[in-house]
Amino acid sequence: MKRRALFKTMALAGLAAPLTVQESAARVVAHNWDKYAFGSVPPVKDRLNQGPFPEYAPEDLYPGGEVVMATTPTDEVVPNFGKGPITYITGNMGLAEIVGDNKLQAIDDLVRIPLGQKLYIRPTWREIQKVRGRLEFPEYWKLVFDLARQHNKRIGFRIQMRAPDYREEALPDFILHNVPMVRLEGVWRPERPSRVVEPRYDHPYYEEPRYDHPYFQEAFRELNGLLAAEYNGNPLVEFFDTFMYGFWGEGHTWPFKNNPFPDYATAERTWLNMFEVQLEQWTKTPLVTNTQPDVSRVGNAELVDRTIRSHNWLRTDTIFIENQQIETVSNRPPWIAAAVEVGGADGIVEESEAAIRAREGVTSSDNAIQHVMDIGPHYWSLWYRHRISAASIMNYYQRYPKMIDRICRKIGYNVRPSLIWTYAGENPGLIVGFANDGIAGVPGVLRVSVLGEDGKVLAEGGLDAGYPLPGKIRQAQFRLAKGAKWEGLKLKAEIEVKGVRYPVRWACHQKTNPDGSLTLARNVQAE
Repeated sequence: MKRRALFKTMALAGLAAPLTVQESAARVVAHNWDKYAFGSVPPVKDRLNQGPFPEYAPEDLYPGGEVVMATTPTDEVVPNFGKGPITYITGNMGLAEIVGDNKLQAIDDLVRIPLGQKLYIRPTWREIQKVRGRLEFPEYWKLVFDLARQHNKRIGFRIQMRAPDYREEALPDFILHNVPMVRLEGVWRPERPSRVVEPRYDHPYYEEPRYDHPYFQEAFRELNGLLAAEYNGNPLVEFFDTFMYGFWGEGHTWPFKNNPFPDYATAERTWLNMFEVQLEQWTKTPLVTNTQPDVSRVGNAELVDRTIRSHNWLRTDTIFIENQQIETVSNRPPWIAAAVEVGGADGIVEESEAAIRAREGVTSSDNAIQHVMDIGPHYWSLWYRHRISAASIMNYYQRYPKMIDRICRKIGYNVRPSLIWTYAGENPGLIVGFANDGIAGVPGVLRVSVLGEDGKVLAEGGLDAGYPLPGKIRQAQFRLAKGAKWEGLKLKAEIEVKGVRYPVRWACHQKTNPDGSLTLARNVQAE
């Protein structure tokens, strides 16, 4: 009660501390994303010549060119950085969401699921920091990182500041004792009757902190600094979810009517400042910002806009609810990765055959997976919301493998050197047509090197960010020394994201080397 009284005093006296973030020119209104002016694309070092490459008169610049090698898509799943199904270890409820009494063994079982290429955890602030100045990670957090290292899987994570599906408070005590809290107005009731009352419906009331309070801002900056010191650029970390307002950090406190700020300008200014803090700290690891519409009026549209302009990534937590999020994710710039979080419906494993027949043989999970693929993301969640279980996931897969197999093969980008030309003359070389058999662009810059048999780099450079696009060929030139022989050379790929390079395995049927590169050898005869 004293904290609420303090808040009322501050609000009346106008004592909310101003923040130093650059003001936004105006609220970003809803817009179509296709061809929207998002500013500069990610820079490309050593940009490759990407054509055109005329070989006939009157512009016979590359005479005598012929296709000497071609590749075809693989039917196998090809894991790479920046793509893949994500096994959720924890989501909304921490360990309480994991089915079974032995939680640590259950986590081991989840990590071992072969369908999941990445892992995801979502603890609360309270779980990882008890006192100012240092982090204290719970046992399950440490176990997930140890298992990720053992099984060669990377991790994405978010820290929840508000967690309505936890029964305990999400904020640490040092925040609760020093920051005013504001009660939210309204009632949150389940849409359908249930024998089990979920925690989100069982709270007597909901409160949000004054995020703009100086103490909160100071502690938030410290938290980001401590996390980034350990995980920014950490080879085990795939991405870090942007801190956002409200429930689960998704950017809202729906269905409640108010927010804890005195006005919209203060709310937007606060969250822009907090986003800038994250940009400052997370310089190597991608930030992934939720595309939640600004139902709670806190500046989400500006955060999403700045995420794109800073070449970070997006996520959505729905596939069948908001058309605005569908537009955003489906028509984002091709160099921006997107994650789609879709939890399997409660009891999906027990879905009746009659219900499936009523939907013309399509299960609700398969229906969701297809629509995930329709918007072309890089990540998709293997997650039964509030009932996380390796056995449930695998039981469903054994009954209905087709759609899951399809998304595991197609999600994100699957690049290969589709067509390889050679040309002669005073300055011979290769022209490679790169294909993408996935459903999304390359979430960064694809860099390609031509290596000699001794491993020495003979030519290298980057394609334009996002390329090759799905279903299209992007050509690039690699100059070779006079008299050089192309057979036996290797094509090797990497993806560059925020200045960090990650190896890429070519997604072709033809045999690749242990490092994912392809050795060039003629398999197309001259016509």
